[in-house]
Amino acid sequence: MTEVAFIRNFSIVAHIDHGKSTLADRFLELAGAVSKREFKEQFLDSMDLERERGITIKLHPLRLQYGGYTLHLIDTPGHVDFTDEVSRSLAAVEGVILLVDATQGIQAQTMAHYRRVQSLGLAIVPVVNKVDLPNANTDAVALSFAALIGVEPDVVLRCSAKTGLGVREVLEAVVAKIPPPSVNVEAPLRARVIDSLYDDYLGVVAYVRVVDGHVRKGSPLVFLGSQATSTAIDVGTFAPQRVPQPTLGSGDIGYVVTGLKDLAAVRVGDTVAETPGAAPLSAFAVSEPVVFAGIFPGSGEDFPQLRSALEKLKLNDAALSFQPEHTRALGQGFRAGFLGLLHLDVVRERLEREFGLEPIFSFPSVAYRVTVRAKGGERQLVVHSPSEFPSGDTLVAVEEPWASVELLTPPSALSQLLQILRDARGLVESTENFADDQLLITAAVPLASILVDFYDRIKSASAGYASLEVTLGGYRPADVAKLDILLNGDAAESLAVIVPRAEAQRRGRTLVERLSTVLPREQFEIRIQAAVGSDILASARVAPLRKDVTAKLYGGDVTRKMKLLKKQKAGKKRLRQRGSVQLSAEVVTSLLKPDQG
Repeated sequence: MTEVAFIRNFSIVAHIDHGKSTLADRFLELAGAVSKREFKEQFLDSMDLERERGITIKLHPLRLQYGGYTLHLIDTPGHVDFTDEVSRSLAAVEGVILLVDATQGIQAQTMAHYRRVQSLGLAIVPVVNKVDLPNANTDAVALSFAALIGVEPDVVLRCSAKTGLGVREVLEAVVAKIPPPSVNVEAPLRARVIDSLYDDYLGVVAYVRVVDGHVRKGSPLVFLGSQATSTAIDVGTFAPQRVPQPTLGSGDIGYVVTGLKDLAAVRVGDTVAETPGAAPLSAFAVSEPVVFAGIFPGSGEDFPQLRSALEKLKLNDAALSFQPEHTRALGQGFRAGFLGLLHLDVVRERLEREFGLEPIFSFPSVAYRVTVRAKGGERQLVVHSPSEFPSGDTLVAVEEPWASVELLTPPSALSQLLQILRDARGLVESTENFADDQLLITAAVPLASILVDFYDRIKSASAGYASLEVTLGGYRPADVAKLDILLNGDAAESLAVIVPRAEAQRRGRTLVERLSTVLPREQFEIRIQAAVGSDILASARVAPLRKDVTAKLYGGDVTRKMKLLKKQKAGKKRLRQRGSVQLSAEVVTSLLKPDQG
């Protein structure tokens, strides 16, 4: 076991694409943790999905030996949809490297990270990255960075994670400025679960931060939240792959192989102890889902596999929530909650890649609070799905969730961004100077208006320079309606959406037009309609595939040709009456693209 005084636990946090994973790569090389033969860029991003998209999705622990010190590093995602991973990482460390891009400067998420780190009382090592780029504005960024966190400009370190310039100084600052863990070595075991995964052979593998005592192979384990008991099959650290160790001591971050097959037994944030009577560690808050969508198996026989896959993903993704749901059209499935559309898309791809499923996702929605008439008076419901949305005289009032939005932008993009906020039904609360070349806009915006293309429109209007941070901000009254999409007269439940009543016709027309271009043609005509109640707001048609049934005719009377065409027409009519339009996951997902409106 490493002496506690020589342990440093820290995370790298930053806005997306500011160089966190690249800096972690340099740390790996500097500490000699990976040979040149084994090394590859984004080394800690182990999922193919992370490498393809160029983003970090999961937190990645790593143990390094440097200058006589044991460094436990946790690389974190940068995208706002994965802030839950950041929160869990911060609960396991004593300090952070707060990273800022020298070409982009302070971003809205940088401020959010700083406030979160400050509230936890963690030490901060401020670093300006990408100083080697020709368009780097290093001095000005360092000045504004120092002003934000209240330090002198010369305290802000400068580096290039790509070239390695200044990286050693950053690692030495981690050792000098981040304190060792505050632990009780002699106390009985208490460790916090910060993540976990499921292995078909080993059962649940828990990622833990040991706070008190120690754990070794054969140690008794009690998960205080679920009261599940087990014995440690193996323990170890990440270097960066799992490496068995004799013991995990106080202050260490590593893994414990539990052997448990019950996926609900190990919960992120739970406390692992040796006895049921141990005092649990303070829990950290798990982010609440803000986007909800139905997930249904491609065929009914895949339902058990879908349930098992979601349970395993939940173990590795604490922000994912789901519960059973049944619809008339799609049968049994699940109503799932996500932190955003990227989170939803990542879950969809993981279900396809890691579990070989082809699930159908319904159109995403936010949670509405509705008041309905009932026997004995009125009652309030939370509606997560358009299929649950009440209609007719039973509906009394509807409230929708709003979000508080902070926008950092160059002054040149101000008028365009204000227009985007107005289009999104937003209310601008303040506009103030943040720095010489940046304005800070604070606004309240309905959460539903942020779901689809809000982020892309902000980036487009500001040529990529604006950034935003979104936090939930309570419920407000809303005038909304359920917009149904009818395919040959049948409601497509996966495409139903709740929209502002004033925008129903525009949204309906846009969805119908878009669907008519992405829906595969069938042997029969497909009529597409958008409707609110019994009112048809827009319609389109997808022409049937046509087979030339007269191709084999030669000579003869024209009535032979007309007879064949009439027979084909009757057959297509019967096919349309019996057939149903199948919606693939790709069709539903394509409607979420920015030009969807």
